[in-house]
Amino acid sequence: MNSRRNNLFTRLRSDSGANWQKFLQHPFVVALGDASLPEQCFRYYLVQDFIFLFQFSRAYALAAYKSENIAQLRQAINSVKNIVDVEMNIHIEYCTEWGIDLDAIPLELEDLATTAYTRFVLDCGHKGDLLDLSTALIPCIAGYAEIGSSLENHPSTVRKDNPYLSWIEMYASAEYQKVAREAIAQLDELAVQRGGDARFKRLVEIFDQATKLETEFWQMGWNQRNY
Repeated sequence: MNSRRNNLFTRLRSDSGANWQKFLQHPFVVALGDASLPEQCFRYYLVQDFIFLFQFSRAYALAAYKSENIAQLRQAINSVKNIVDVEMNIHIEYCTEWGIDLDAIPLELEDLATTAYTRFVLDCGHKGDLLDLSTALIPCIAGYAEIGSSLENHPSTVRKDNPYLSWIEMYASAEYQKVAREAIAQLDELAVQRGGDARFKRLVEIFDQATKLETEFWQMGWNQRNY
């Protein structure tokens, strides 16, 4: 488990290469750190991310169904609770602060980027096993943890009067970093149990596609600067 050979996430991240870096260093992310992101970009992102989180909670519910033991079931249920009780509540606070009508969010059209990403993840879960689904989910969890930590510690991150600092701090927090570490550990354990080495080529394809879809999600918000 502790060897590089068995660390599936490390290998997937490495193989993704430039695609992973594009996700981490997208202009939307950079603009969060230097406080230059236009407000309309963040507002649109907030609404779509709320919709996204609802769909991701369904994906983790599917992970519960796909679980083969109590530990896996508990991990999936805890993930659902974390999204519904923590992340979505924080998003509700953000929406309130940014003057977004919560009652209007269910009436908002789901952006194509949101649909493409969430349905890809759900499709991986329906067609595959828990390892396939976890591989599709991990770029979001681990990527946001890496982005939060990177921005928190980056010298160019603006701390005074940065409206996005609380977002950065949420994903850089010890609590969220722990969630990400546990998800990575579960992925690595599943790889050992479910023949990850023999399936590596397909797992790379899933991971890489999910990473590209994450980047498209940033781009969706970034595109709003033109409106």
